[in-house]
Amino acid sequence: MKNLARDMPDETSVMRQRDAEAREAGRKPRRLQKTVPLRHISKNLIHAVLSAEDPNFFGHEGIDWDAIKESIETNIEKGRYARGGSTITQQLAKNVYFTTYKSLIRKAREAIVATWMERDLPKKRIIEIYLNVIEWGDGVYGCEAAARRYYGVSCASLDVDQAAGLAAMIPSPRRINPRTNPGLHARATRRVLRQMRWAGYLRRDIRDMGNEPERVVADESGPEPHEQDDPPAPPASPTPSPTPTPTPEG
Repeated sequence: MKNLARDMPDETSVMRQRDAEAREAGRKPRRLQKTVPLRHISKNLIHAVLSAEDPNFFGHEGIDWDAIKESIETNIEKGRYARGGSTITQQLAKNVYFTTYKSLIRKAREAIVATWMERDLPKKRIIEIYLNVIEWGDGVYGCEAAARRYYGVSCASLDVDQAAGLAAMIPSPRRINPRTNPGLHARATRRVLRQMRWAGYLRRDIRDMGNEPERVVADESGPEPHEQDDPPAPPASPTPSPTPTPTPEG
């Protein structure tokens, strides 16, 4: 665990899982990844990920008990698994040491490892590793590879819409994907932008008042669609739809 304070993991358990799944499906495993330091990652992406995945990241010690309580209540109310309560630290523990296969034992171990991570690693290091190793599509790992594949720019250059687009993919990156399901991805991106406004990173829109966006969660069961190995998408149009103006940071 302490090695993570100075070294980025060469591979993660989820990477090995995806390689094995590709071989079982008769495909050659691939990994697109380039690690970058936190200072070279757009603040837009950091804000989008924190807003969408773990708004209380800097206030908990690995486990967000309030989020877990809300998750349980929401799932009981809807009668299905509709919301998760995993923190960024728990998600990192899952990626590095475990797999996406659901089980109560995995969740318990994941929670323990998350508390160890919080004990041994600064918050900035946790988010730095997280953004460099998590999955962003079939064989795409880390924000630099993802930014270049989907938007044709470095992760340092991501604008607000692009950052929200990447954050929108995190719960289920091979389903909520601009290449495999553009409609679903567009709706998820709009949700992240609303979450960013609610978190105070963007100017509030009066249409959002009193209507807090529901969090998107991963559906890890069953096979996921295979992303086509086509050339990277071109950069965003020079005349995008208007985006909210970020408020000054405190």
